[in-house]
Amino acid sequence: MALTISGVRINGALTAVHIPPPPPPPYYIWSWGQNYAGALGQGDTANRSSPVQIGALTNWLKVSGGKYFSLAVKTDGTMWSWGQNSYGKLGLGNTTSVSSPVQVGALTNWLTVSASDSYNMAVKTDGTMWAWGRNDSYGQLGLGNQTNRSSPTQIGALTNWLTVSAGYNHNMAVKTDGTMWSWGQNSANKAGQLGLGDLTDRSSPVQIGALTTWSSVSAGKRNHSIAVKTDGTMWTWGMNSYGALGLGNTTGISSPVQIGALTTWLSIAAGYYTSAAIKTDGTLWAWGKNGSGRLGLGDTTNRSSPVQIGALTTWLRVSASKTHSAAIKTDGTMWSWGQNTYGQLGLGNTAYYSSPKQVGALTAWLDVSAGTGTHILAISN
Repeated sequence: MALTISGVRINGALTAVHIPPPPPPPYYIWSWGQNYAGALGQGDTANRSSPVQIGALTNWLKVSGGKYFSLAVKTDGTMWSWGQNSYGKLGLGNTTSVSSPVQVGALTNWLTVSASDSYNMAVKTDGTMWAWGRNDSYGQLGLGNQTNRSSPTQIGALTNWLTVSAGYNHNMAVKTDGTMWSWGQNSANKAGQLGLGDLTDRSSPVQIGALTTWSSVSAGKRNHSIAVKTDGTMWTWGMNSYGALGLGNTTGISSPVQIGALTTWLSIAAGYYTSAAIKTDGTLWAWGKNGSGRLGLGDTTNRSSPVQIGALTTWLRVSASKTHSAAIKTDGTMWSWGQNTYGQLGLGNTAYYSSPKQVGALTAWLDVSAGTGTHILAISN
């Protein structure tokens, strides 16, 4: 099974550039930004404007930030959570918030996690998919009902799920056979964010079309989605406020439509009315809402088509949040831009930046999640 980074498949047929395998441990976990309800995992609720290591353990592998809470997977396959626990979104069987990492159950086969505002999705190494948290509105957990869950619950019985991305109230997933599936809310502002050609909510996964060439997908935090096929083309659908779909207009669509004609798209990140992507040549692109300079283009002008951020060709990973973004280069440096009210850019201050700024001097960053709120999590070597 391919490893997924921030909801993006990077070790599959799509990869056309050399992406080095992760170095051997140690793997450290870091957090910064707003610490409401202990979302930073530091044992307190004090905000941080620069990266701070969480504990002393050296076996963290994967992170995903939600709204006021966080999830992480270790190299031993255990899953951990901390922060606000409304709706039981920490998966601990209760609704009690915690400010330090707590293990979710005792299983050791978790592969990847994706956090939303109030619920979560995860895939295990056996290809099963699991969900927990809020489920009272649209059946967004994919369990065929509207009952909240405070512990991980399996979605169906299939064992061929590859990657999953949790959006605002809708979710997207790709199976090992290259098919793409969606469920949850589909009717917000007549968005059709499930890509099924209608405005009907779904409480169980439904296949989008019949294609078997989907490689990765990212569910946006405000009712749109982006996907990449194995041929390197990029596709989008859902709400199109501020041009978030990248189609040169602001008209929403309920079925996948190709963005341009390029076949060199590698990885994607759908945010809050914004989108970002990296091409196989290592260039970084963004489009959609640009309040607070969240697109990284040096201004605050909205874009309805992909625009390159700078001229560098060394971008490796990108993660888009509600008002800010973070990315990692091939040299292991990390960069951030956008709104910085709580120090979530990790730059030691609360000034906004409309262009990427390097976070510290470390050159060993491996993974980053800008989350759905106002904090960032990252893994370093």
